[in-house]
Amino acid sequence: MSGHSKWATIKHQKGAKDKARGKLFAKLIRQVEVAAREGGGDIESNATLRTMYNKARAASVPIDTIDRAIKRGTGELDGVTYESITYEGYAPGGVALLIDVLTDNRNRTGAEVRSLLSKMGGSMAEPGSVAWQFTRTGVLMVPRSVSEDDIMLAALDAGAEDIADDGDTWRLTCPPQATETVREALEAAGVTVLSAESTMLPSTTIEVTDADEAKKVLRIMDALEEHDDVQDVYSNFDIPEEILAASV
Repeated sequence: MSGHSKWATIKHQKGAKDKARGKLFAKLIRQVEVAAREGGGDIESNATLRTMYNKARAASVPIDTIDRAIKRGTGELDGVTYESITYEGYAPGGVALLIDVLTDNRNRTGAEVRSLLSKMGGSMAEPGSVAWQFTRTGVLMVPRSVSEDDIMLAALDAGAEDIADDGDTWRLTCPPQATETVREALEAAGVTVLSAESTMLPSTTIEVTDADEAKKVLRIMDALEEHDDVQDVYSNFDIPEEILAASV
């Protein structure tokens, strides 16, 4: 597993503070709204909306808040129109960054992301110079207490392609469009799913073993994720787990 994935897992295990939780709610609601606008408000026929709905519920976003977001997306309620953009960039040490945003002002958000990267030792990259290093993949995390055989028996027919031991958890990968189908198959078999998402995985990683440089990379990741318009940040860093744990 890439260092970025380890970092996300450690942060998840430590839990979110109230401020971060509120910011997460706002981002999830925006993602639900956009999914409804692009594919309709029926979570059964709109796979992206179903994924966003489940992600929001897993984060304890109230159902009525999610429903209002869906109605804004379908036009039943007034709302802001958001544009989806992916910026490409580099963190210190040449670490690649993919930055997904939803914004109602492309020029403002682009300038703010560029400024943030520059101030923290990173830089924007030309379109296409970073994206080729990543592949959209479905990733599900399952408790390590469940047997590998039980997991694969439930998940293979649903589209799971691989399983890896991540210490305290199993990590399953599948085509992105199969993420919810695999989740449903696991839950139907009585397997607890800790998380399920469509994410971007790097084809290669950059090892960052210097503690000071690792902190610079993680600081830029945190700063980007704090931005209201930034929905997801993907990277290809590989930082030793002891440095990651000390830095979160």
